[in-house]
Amino acid sequence: MNNNETLKNRMKINWPKIKQFFAFVYEEFIRFPTYILIHPLKGFDAFKREKKAKMSVALIFVVLLIILQILEFQYTGFVVNQLELKDLNSFREIASVIVPIVAFVVGNWSITTLFDGKGKMKEIFMMICYSLFPLIVSKILGMIFSNMIVVEEAGFYHLIIGLGTFLMGYMIFFGLISIHEYGLFKCLLSILGTLIAVMVLFFVVMLCFDLFQKMVGFIYTLYREIALRYL
Repeated sequence: MNNNETLKNRMKINWPKIKQFFAFVYEEFIRFPTYILIHPLKGFDAFKREKKAKMSVALIFVVLLIILQILEFQYTGFVVNQLELKDLNSFREIASVIVPIVAFVVGNWSITTLFDGKGKMKEIFMMICYSLFPLIVSKILGMIFSNMIVVEEAGFYHLIIGLGTFLMGYMIFFGLISIHEYGLFKCLLSILGTLIAVMVLFFVVMLCFDLFQKMVGFIYTLYREIALRYL
């Protein structure tokens, strides 16, 4: 009898914990990012000074965007979907999300240290991740809407995705102002500097990759020469 009671207690659903979990999800993943979107200066001020942002939430936003990038290959409606499932490369989709984020964070941090920016690299990264919120929402809505439209309505799909991308840029812009405590002109200047820094970063990476390939090719050629002559 005791064993049966113990089993029943284990199988009993803990509704308070479930309610607490969904309250946490709503507060951290919907309510606070929406508050930042509607009140960007106040929202990012709470983000920075009150430490309301969480790294775990930021990383989950990145993961969600990666998952949506992959799901778009199969579940976006055929009216607007020009992608072939056989062309899906998960590593490429992961890189298409992570590389721009990392490049922008490194580029912005390197520039703003010269422009007396107050934001730390961790804060810049989290700000960028939270700014993905409208893009994630627009991709979800766009994916659903794309399966309900005809060719003549395809423009509405592109409008949804475009609006999400614009709002993401809007959040990043105000995020940079708040995180670094910049004025409008200085923020625009730092964005221009960031873009230049990102291009320089990509150039250096490509240069290093090309040099690495040449070194590997040289070592392989040298090995073949030695193998053919002495082995």
